[in-house]
Amino acid sequence: MIKSVICDMDGVIYRGKQLIPGATDFVQRLLSTNTPFLFLTNNAEQTPLDLRLKLESLGIHGLTEENFITAAMATAMFLKAQKESATAYVIGGGGLMSELYKVGFSLSESNPDYVVVAKSTSFNFDQLKKAVRMIDAGAKFIGTNPDMIDPVEGGNEPAAGTILAAIAAATGKKPYIVGKPNALMMTLATRKLGTHPDNAVMIGDRMDTDIVGGMEAGMKTALVLSGVTTPEIMAHFPYKPDYVFNNVGEIDPQAL
Repeated sequence: MIKSVICDMDGVIYRGKQLIPGATDFVQRLLSTNTPFLFLTNNAEQTPLDLRLKLESLGIHGLTEENFITAAMATAMFLKAQKESATAYVIGGGGLMSELYKVGFSLSESNPDYVVVAKSTSFNFDQLKKAVRMIDAGAKFIGTNPDMIDPVEGGNEPAAGTILAAIAAATGKKPYIVGKPNALMMTLATRKLGTHPDNAVMIGDRMDTDIVGGMEAGMKTALVLSGVTTPEIMAHFPYKPDYVFNNVGEIDPQAL
């Protein structure tokens, strides 16, 4: 039986605006073999439509919005299950705000129920101050994902985890993080595919999110070395992936 594939994007399919070698062939193999798959990303800035259009601009075609699940989507689903019609102060992009609107949340800077934090290229001191004061006043502290850096063309850049760390340091409170490596996001992905974790493989470039998250959810795991993890970094972790590849171009989904 062909395993269902759950695949990260940043550092796996592309770095910033640059396609990783072999990514196009990998996606075409998924499509041509009718392999059930989802792109599961801790990116909370973009919507599934944004991601599909981005991949099309890079030369990857044949996908729909149903092929994606983002940390913003998972965060919105989690918060809706916790409390209907709540309010949130958001540090993050339009993708996160859009998903919160979809589940009936209102955005507010006045005594919000939640402070929800994702990667933001416009993060500033005023936002930090507001978030700290709201959490001190009782707002629940939520993070979309813990990634400290994101791989982009030319190197790495700060990600959501760096903003979360600043707020946590100022408040003394740790956020509840919905995205990878939280098994909740993995469960949402396998549920969306209609498959059991035993019949799924998680492909990613991060040992501390993709690989540990997939492993703890009961999936097979495949690490690609095209993102933030090197063999030297991998050796420092107390667990290991089931497979290691240089990039997704080397992966035959039928052989997993």
